[in-house]
Amino acid sequence: MKLHHQISGSGQPLVILHGLLGSSDNWRAVAKQLANDWQVITVDLRNHGQSPHSAEQNYSLMADDLVELLDALDIEQATIIGHSVGGKVAMTFSEKYPERLAKLIVVDIAPKQYQDEHSKIFKALLALDLTQYKQRSELDTVLAESVPDKAVRQFLLMNIVVSGKLLRWRINLPALFDNYPHLLEAVCQQAKISNPTCFIRGGHSNYIQDTDLKEIKAIFTNVSMMTIEDAGHWVHAESPQAFITTVTEFLNHD
Repeated sequence: MKLHHQISGSGQPLVILHGLLGSSDNWRAVAKQLANDWQVITVDLRNHGQSPHSAEQNYSLMADDLVELLDALDIEQATIIGHSVGGKVAMTFSEKYPERLAKLIVVDIAPKQYQDEHSKIFKALLALDLTQYKQRSELDTVLAESVPDKAVRQFLLMNIVVSGKLLRWRINLPALFDNYPHLLEAVCQQAKISNPTCFIRGGHSNYIQDTDLKEIKAIFTNVSMMTIEDAGHWVHAESPQAFITTVTEFLNHD
């Protein structure tokens, strides 16, 4: 699958993978700063952003999508930053294609199985009849009943595009919901990954618990753990300068 991507800067390649229901656009500000020192490639995962849609979606397929992109760009080896679902894609890539990975940065996700926390959101989004609305603000009002957090609603509604006089989803919402159980699955459970790796978690997030650290260190044998205290799950958006500093220090460390 030919993934949509954006390239900025020059130097060693640095690939950024977004999370569930996100897109490369979510990383534009961070990518702009990192592009001062690296060739930054922000990617839309399958069924997200401007990338192609597919009925199939799992971490192995998404890792294969990424290696296909690197091949198309003639990139032998890259560093990868992956947030949330993108972090699990990056971890799977590190297991399947270790020779293609320079360094790995996993943002606020562990390799473990997660509980279902998004089905309610999927159902609320799928219940929206977009033909009845003309503006995102109208959708925001309706969605507020089931998704009370305004920041989350704004994030979700970034996936709405105006097509003529109609609103439409640019994500493949039905396929994402159908494949959501695959996205909750654990990854790399039998792996031993020696590539230099950094896990970055938000101090206000519960995605990586202290109890997960033992498993992470058992799989990733050359790993450092960093916590950005004033951030939640969207670490890069909530504390961008602290995040960029942490990433830069790790990438510059031999």
